[in-house]
Amino acid sequence: MSEQPAEYLQGVVERLTFHSTESGYTVARFKVPRTPDPVTVIGSFANIQPGQTLHLTRQWRNHPKYGEQFQVFKYRETKPATLTGLEKYLGSGLIKGVGPVTAKRIVAHFGLETLDIIEQEIERLQEVPGIAKKRVKMIQTAWETQKVIKEVMLFLQGHGVSTTYAVKIFKQYGQDAIAVVRKNPYQLAQDVYGIGFITADTIARNLGIEPGSPFRYRSGLVHVLNQAAEEGHCFLPQAELVAGGVKCLTLEEHQLIHSS
Repeated sequence: MSEQPAEYLQGVVERLTFHSTESGYTVARFKVPRTPDPVTVIGSFANIQPGQTLHLTRQWRNHPKYGEQFQVFKYRETKPATLTGLEKYLGSGLIKGVGPVTAKRIVAHFGLETLDIIEQEIERLQEVPGIAKKRVKMIQTAWETQKVIKEVMLFLQGHGVSTTYAVKIFKQYGQDAIAVVRKNPYQLAQDVYGIGFITADTIARNLGIEPGSPFRYRSGLVHVLNQAAEEGHCFLPQAELVAGGVKCLTLEEHQLIHSS
């Protein structure tokens, strides 16, 4: 499979070929301006729906069976820039309580200011025929959920967490993800499948966690024990555990001192 340098792509999600709600793994068709045919994008997304406008970063890869694909490692959502885009976005199922018909009415009433109205003056949706106060509340709850997802993904990606891991972290902790990662990123090695001590340690350093943090020491020792368990050991003598911990936790800028 050939691979080219990273590049950027902005466009609209046309349809989902496959999406796993568990892992976030997605295969989608993506419409790019001034390009006649949609392109195939693959990657991990916390939440994705047709109509979303996304800015993607990754490499083109030529798959021997499926052809040219855009493998995504980072993404961010941007606002739709056209009335048609707004209608498709709102009516995609992304926001509970808003289907295609309701989306068309909302956009017809508010035009390009639609998303600003939902964000800042959501009670005004009652001006749209067929939308009662109870429905506005449902839409508001769904909109807040989408905001949380975006905030979590931006926070994690902003601290060097790959999209794949960011999706896993969000699936594990939901709206508490930022608080958990800020307090103790080493918790990820315990709770999130695929994230071990080394990855958690990288995330922690990107967050400015001190190398001498008790959380780091504890997680490093657990990492040494887990490695021993994978090799078939039931325990480690204290001296071996300490030696392994020192090797694992020592950094160029942080030297551990221990006595035997």
